[in-house]
Amino acid sequence: MNFEQARFNMIEQQIRPWEVLDSQVLNLLGVVKREDFVPLAHKALAFADMEIPLSAGGANGQVMLAPRVEARLLQDLAVQRHEKVLEVGAGSGYMAALLAHQAQRVISLEIDPEMARVARDNLQRAGVHNAEVRVGDGAAGTQVDGPFDVIVLSGSVAEVPSLLLAQLKVGGRLGAIVGSEPMMRATVVTRVSDLACSTSQNWDTVAPRLLNFGEPTRFRF
Repeated sequence: MNFEQARFNMIEQQIRPWEVLDSQVLNLLGVVKREDFVPLAHKALAFADMEIPLSAGGANGQVMLAPRVEARLLQDLAVQRHEKVLEVGAGSGYMAALLAHQAQRVISLEIDPEMARVARDNLQRAGVHNAEVRVGDGAAGTQVDGPFDVIVLSGSVAEVPSLLLAQLKVGGRLGAIVGSEPMMRATVVTRVSDLACSTSQNWDTVAPRLLNFGEPTRFRF
């Protein structure tokens, strides 16, 4: 398989048509080798427009998000070189690698210990030294070196978690896929002051749930 051609095709045929035009994000997708973060059994699908199962032992049905979803989240959050980032849901470490190229420091929480080990190994092999993977449950509150400039949820939640919003600096952004199937919204919440946040929802998508985040109560009559 010609990985470089497949990478070019992914960027030109999937990413750009999905309104990802930020040159920094596009260049990043060309630099970080996505195929190195994909399980061996699925390596031929590394650049496909789909979620890729992460089948390492006990990975709780986790997936790599589709490339266009990852790219658009990166574009929306516009991470800067001086910023500290928290990711919830490390998976294979690919999103942490992308974020690490933009940020000063990345802390990525992964609830599954074996998946965390895989992510650490992948990041080390990729030469990424400013991203740290920790075993932890992001739904339980971070308690890790906050507050943060950027928080990224690499999976969906029913609603924006207040515990994580509390970890945002003023001017900080939280990006998540929020809602329930069949329609979810990519959501960016910006803390504009100690007491206030603003929210934007600019595109629709669907993604698997992050573990342990609550679901809304469904009333029956």
